[in-house]
Amino acid sequence: MNLSALFFYLFSTIVVASAFMVIASRNPVHSVLFLILAFVNAAGLFVLVGAEFLAMILIVVYVGAVAVLFLFVVMMLDVDFAELRQGFLQYLPVGAIVGFIFLTELLLIVGTWITGAGAAGAIRSPIPPASEVTNTQAIGRVLYTTYVHYFELAGLVLLVAMIGAIVLTLQHKTQAKRQNVSAQNARTKASAIEIRKVRRGQGI
Repeated sequence: MNLSALFFYLFSTIVVASAFMVIASRNPVHSVLFLILAFVNAAGLFVLVGAEFLAMILIVVYVGAVAVLFLFVVMMLDVDFAELRQGFLQYLPVGAIVGFIFLTELLLIVGTWITGAGAAGAIRSPIPPASEVTNTQAIGRVLYTTYVHYFELAGLVLLVAMIGAIVLTLQHKTQAKRQNVSAQNARTKASAIEIRKVRRGQGI
């Protein structure tokens, strides 16, 4: 067994074990931490097959942003998970049927999966060949030349989705005191200060 095969079995074993612990842990914070561990080891698998760009994206985007965001949301929100689990038995038959269907589909896909003869060599070399550019440069050329309009359209869709989420979650409170900037800028010395002469022994 060579060194690459040893690292493959190591990373894959940790990924499967941590993915199982994500759904098996009772504490949601532990589930998020196991999810981060699964992402890191999946990035190691990408490095083994020569996809260093996907590995860095998995670390930077999913571990650095998404998983940490999940962790902060779980820690900051006071979610009653015991109340959420009360209806588990009610939906268990439907969930079991859906899970059985997905498992059957996965088994059919794995049973009929045929790997091409040149697939093993193709995934290790970028397009064009490795002597000219790296994987990251090849992906950048494809994204920003051939599919640049689709790339910009995807960014526009994400922007609209972000604005929509902000609008839907924005709540205006009518009883809250708000700052009137235009009224404050229009104040003068005469309207802001009132000088009164108070007599001795008397109040205003």
